[in-house]
Amino acid sequence: MGEQQAITEDEAALYDRQIRLWGLDAQRRLRASRVLLIGMRGLGAEVAKNIVLAGIKSLTMLDDTEVTEEDSCSQFLLPRSDVGKNRAVCSLDRTQQLNPMVTVTADLGSVASKDTDFFTQFDVVCATCCGPTQLVRINKICADNGIKFYAGDVFGYYGYMFSDLGEHEYAEEIKKKPVTKDEDGDGEPAAKKTKSEEPETVVVKKCSSFVRLNCALDVDWSTPETAKKLNRTPNTYFITKVFLRFIEKFGRRPAVKSHDHDVEQLQALRSETVEDLKVGAKAVPEDFSSHCFAELSPVCAVVGGILGQEIIKAVSHKDKPHNNFFFYNGVEGSGLVDQIGGSS
Repeated sequence: MGEQQAITEDEAALYDRQIRLWGLDAQRRLRASRVLLIGMRGLGAEVAKNIVLAGIKSLTMLDDTEVTEEDSCSQFLLPRSDVGKNRAVCSLDRTQQLNPMVTVTADLGSVASKDTDFFTQFDVVCATCCGPTQLVRINKICADNGIKFYAGDVFGYYGYMFSDLGEHEYAEEIKKKPVTKDEDGDGEPAAKKTKSEEPETVVVKKCSSFVRLNCALDVDWSTPETAKKLNRTPNTYFITKVFLRFIEKFGRRPAVKSHDHDVEQLQALRSETVEDLKVGAKAVPEDFSSHCFAELSPVCAVVGGILGQEIIKAVSHKDKPHNNFFFYNGVEGSGLVDQIGGSS
């Protein structure tokens, strides 16, 4: 990432609460970070809002698709009158208004047309609304060039986030065990033991190792080691696998206008997925396909909040990052962090 930048008086006033929360050095790192956000649907809007308000250096929004009527359900950065226009361009004004101190730009190109040199301009790449082939390609480029990589999507009641930060160092605050009088050897009776001081908070430097997305998606669930973890793995992981297969096969997302046809296709892909993975039909609920349509605003808010939070943590090197998945299941009302594809 680029060199830390000095914080001006205006920035110090604007980011005062954040500086008090995570420190001046963390805010300087944020202020130097350049972020690429791929996909400006509902989830992309939530991520853009969160990281722009936090005070990054620049945000580039990449999307070559057009605004649809469905976007009004979750994409709050788009004027409703802009149906048929480019999503990234139409999101530009409202995103910039969130924080004039952040440089916000729109790119109308397709992600498939972008080469390695394009991605190396950024410190963080967050890819939403992409199929598995593109996600794996972008992840490899980021890993080879030391760029922090995130992926995420929302499909109906379900959503996920994935992160690959390589070898990531961070600072974590921990509380030391308080000293008691008996530990000082003063012979005080046990009933009269009191703490001689408040717990001391110290900052500890730690490191987390991440795996590539292809390793996290291509897990062999037939081995004894992974079979033991199967019951503890969120079913949203396997639902996400079905969803990504749908995008790969049809080049689009499940659509309300083709609901009945897409439900049939999702059910067929469910059967293929559980058979290929050898995980059993229980891994994906039978009724999942009826909950996979459109982007629901509350689900976008949850997953986008986690994605934004994780990007801020990674850039600032403050606090332990999620390693490596976050899954949200709106049917059950549950959100879970799980490490898949690496040693737990």
